[in-house]
Amino acid sequence: MRTHTIFLGLLASTAVAWCSPALPSDPPPSPAKPNIIFILADDLGIGNVSCYGADHFKTPNIDKLAASGTRFEHCYACPLCGPSRALLMTGRYAYHTGMTGNDSGPLLKPANEVMMPRMLKPAGYVTAMCGKWSQLPLQPGDWGFDEYLRFKGSGDYWNSQERAKEYTVNGKPRPLRDGEYLPDKMHDFVVNFIDRHQHEPFYVYYAMSHVHADILRTPDSAPDSKDFYSDNVAYMDKLVGKLLAELDRLKLRDNTLIIFAGDNGTAPPYAPRSTVHGKALSGHKGTMLECGALVPCIASWPGKTPPGKVSPNLLDLSDFFPTLAQIAGAKLPSGVTIDGKCFAPMLLGQSAPWPRDWIFVELGRHWYDRDSGWKLNQAGELFDMKNSPFAEPLVPANTQDDAALTARKRLQAVLDQLNPAGGKVDPGDGSGKHANNVKKAKKAAKAAKKPAAATSDNATNDNANAEDE
Repeated sequence: MRTHTIFLGLLASTAVAWCSPALPSDPPPSPAKPNIIFILADDLGIGNVSCYGADHFKTPNIDKLAASGTRFEHCYACPLCGPSRALLMTGRYAYHTGMTGNDSGPLLKPANEVMMPRMLKPAGYVTAMCGKWSQLPLQPGDWGFDEYLRFKGSGDYWNSQERAKEYTVNGKPRPLRDGEYLPDKMHDFVVNFIDRHQHEPFYVYYAMSHVHADILRTPDSAPDSKDFYSDNVAYMDKLVGKLLAELDRLKLRDNTLIIFAGDNGTAPPYAPRSTVHGKALSGHKGTMLECGALVPCIASWPGKTPPGKVSPNLLDLSDFFPTLAQIAGAKLPSGVTIDGKCFAPMLLGQSAPWPRDWIFVELGRHWYDRDSGWKLNQAGELFDMKNSPFAEPLVPANTQDDAALTARKRLQAVLDQLNPAGGKVDPGDGSGKHANNVKKAKKAAKAAKKPAAATSDNATNDNANAEDE
C-alpha cells in the first residue's frame, strides 16, 4: 500500500509561489503528488444538485463531497459539451483552439494543443479517461491518456440503443451485452485502473453518461417508475458514492483531490422542474443565459481543501488546467496562451487574492464576459446580474446609471483585450450546435409556425435541442 506524508505547512507555504506568473512553466517540486480524479457530469445543472438548493432532486453523496471540501457558486463551463470539454482539457478559450461548437472538434490537433494527460505525464502521473469523448477528435490515447474507455455519442446506457451496442477500451471495440449497464462498466473500469495504479500518482478523467438523454430506466428504477430523470440523477449520485467508498477502501482518499463538475446547464426538457429554492433559473443548456454555462463544481481533498467552504468567487473550466498543473508539479506547455488562472493557493484555503474578477463564455459566434454584477455580450448588450441565477434583465442602451456605465466600460475593455473576433471564428452557422440538430430545430419550428431562434442575442440557441451532444 502506498503511503504518503504530506506536510501541509510546507504545501501552504509554497502554493502561492507555484502560481507565480514570473515562472509559469517551472514550478518548484510538490512535497507529494496527489492523485487527481475529475468527474464531469453530463447536462447536470445547479438545479439538479441538492447542495445547490435544488427543490426536486436529492444528491446525498455529492452533498457529502461538498461538505468535505469547497463548493463553488460561480463556476462556468460553456453552454454545450464539446466546447466545455476542450476548454477543460486545454485551459484555452475557444477562439484560441477553434473548438467553438460541437462540430468544430476537427480543428483541435495534438500538434497545436496539449491536453491535460500529456502535461501531467512528465510529472510522473499515469492517466486514464473513462466515458464520453464525442465531439473531441481522434482517440483519448492520441492526446496522451495511457488507458481509456469511451463510448459513441452521448447518453449511452443499454444496448437497446443503437449507438450503445458497443464501446471501446484502449482502441478495441467491446460489445455491451444484454443486461449490462454501461455506467456500471465505466465505474468498474475506473476502479480497476485505480486499484492497479494505487502505488503511483494517477489522474482519472471520468466523463459520466448521466444525465444526458436518452433518459432511460436505471438498474435501480422501480418497475412502476414514472420519473426516469430523477432515477438517473440518483444513480449518478450513487456512482459518485461508490467511487468514494472504493478510495476509502484502498486508503487513498486522503491523498486524492476529487473535482466534480457539470459540463453545461440542464437540458431544456428538464429545466422547468430544475428549480432552486422555489425559483426558476434563467437559461438552460444551449443558451447564453446564466444557467446555460453556470454549473455545479466541488473540489475535495481531505485535510487540504477547507471542509464545508462555499466560494462566491468566479472561475471557469479553463482554470483547472494551470491549477492542477501546479498542484501536480507539472510544467505548463510552452508556445501557447493558457487562458486559465491558477487558484491552487485558494483551493488549499490560503489567504491570497483570487486570480480573476471576470469570466469569459463563448459558443459559436456568441460570447460574453461577466463579473460579479454585470454581463456584456458580443452585441454590446449589458445585463444586470445582481439577481442571477434567477433573473438577468437587459440594461437599456440609453441608461445614465453610473454603475452600469462603469461596468460597461470595464467589461468592454476585457473584450477588447481578448479580441475573440480576431481569433478562430466558428466555421458553422454561428450557433455552435450540431448542424443536423440546427436543421431539426428549424424544421420543428416551421412546423409549429414559430420562430426558430430567440430574438435576443443573450438568448441565442434558446431552442437548443436536448439531444445536441
